Amino acid sequence: MADNTNRWYFDFISPFAYLHWPKVRALMAEHAIVPVPILFAAVLDARGQKGPAEIPSKREFTYRHVLWQAREAGVPLRFPPRHPFNPLPALRLCIAAGASPASIDAIFDWIWARGNAADTAESLESVRESLGLPSGVTDSSEVKAMLRNCTEIALTAGVFGVPTLALGNSLFWGNDAHAFAVAALRDPALLEETEMRRVVQLPVGVQRS
Repeated sequence: MADNTNRWYFDFISPFAYLHWPKVRALMAEHAIVPVPILFAAVLDARGQKGPAEIPSKREFTYRHVLWQAREAGVPLRFPPRHPFNPLPALRLCIAAGASPASIDAIFDWIWARGNAADTAESLESVRESLGLPSGVTDSSEVKAMLRNCTEIALTAGVFGVPTLALGNSLFWGNDAHAFAVAALRDPALLEETEMRRVVQLPVGVQRS
């Protein structure tokens, strides 16, 4: 984005976002990064893409891959009862809590560490109470509008998947791109190297209709 704000775009539907969050949280101790909850489904619609869970063979691979990544990282991961699920209640609860690190921690822990449902406001009641938010907060028109606005900001920035760490105008997609993002953050000249710049302008050789 033009203002060069560093942002982390995420949706609670993504187990990869769950795995990426502790790394981003640690990075926030040294760098200003704004967590931005967005609706992944709206991004997929805007980009004309299917989600990984919408392609049967990719769904199987993705679920196994994320379980393996969690095991390698020593992070507890238990899938919720259904996936994909409707993430709107969780996203709206996060927005209502100001997208604070504590709220992101609590919601990710509820869904992905403990394997609980999060597809209704009722299923998230204990999380809402722990965050000290009033009942019905996710029904607020202001909260709903803020989520739509966050998603529009992501689309304007060029986001095409979650999680995405946006360092100024540069997008780093996925948990497995974190090391690349950190390298670019520490050495901005990395992305200005000749070959890095050349591939950005590489001509398209063939395009599917």
